[in-house]
Amino acid sequence: MSTKKRSAPKIRNGKPSEAGTQVPEARIPKPEAVAVADRLHSAAIHLLRRVRKQDIATGEGPARLSALSVLVFGGPKTLGELAAAEQVKPPTMSRIVAGLARSRLIEITADPEDARCMQIRATAKGKTILHEGRERRIAYLAAHLEQLTPEELRSVAIAAEILGRVLSEWD
Repeated sequence: MSTKKRSAPKIRNGKPSEAGTQVPEARIPKPEAVAVADRLHSAAIHLLRRVRKQDIATGEGPARLSALSVLVFGGPKTLGELAAAEQVKPPTMSRIVAGLARSRLIEITADPEDARCMQIRATAKGKTILHEGRERRIAYLAAHLEQLTPEELRSVAIAAEILGRVLSEWD
């Protein structure tokens, strides 16, 4: 595995120099926060890539599992809501939904408030596949966390609590 060092994105005039959202002028992050954010971003990507390997057992691809997750944990959605949640265009989501329907992981029904809209919801089979996949990912991660010292594991637990709090406070 490569341990190539990456530099943190440079902040100029209140905006990241790379593509992305703007940072308000009054809230330019301190260099220490930018450095931690860069390391955390990289670690999160690598962590998700590794635990996502467990999803192969479901027989479904990452895009379908991600959309299914929105439905299982967020409840029924219209195609437009699901596309927005997954940050894809409606035609792309239509293909994903069609695949989920073929696999009988979702059901599509008329919206009771607007017959022109369809409600998409996870089936019992879809919920089971998603929950079993989550259990596999957690077990895989836990097996690797067991290699940490008790002190390191407590530090990771504290960091997870802090991150959970920060994420709950985001807009």
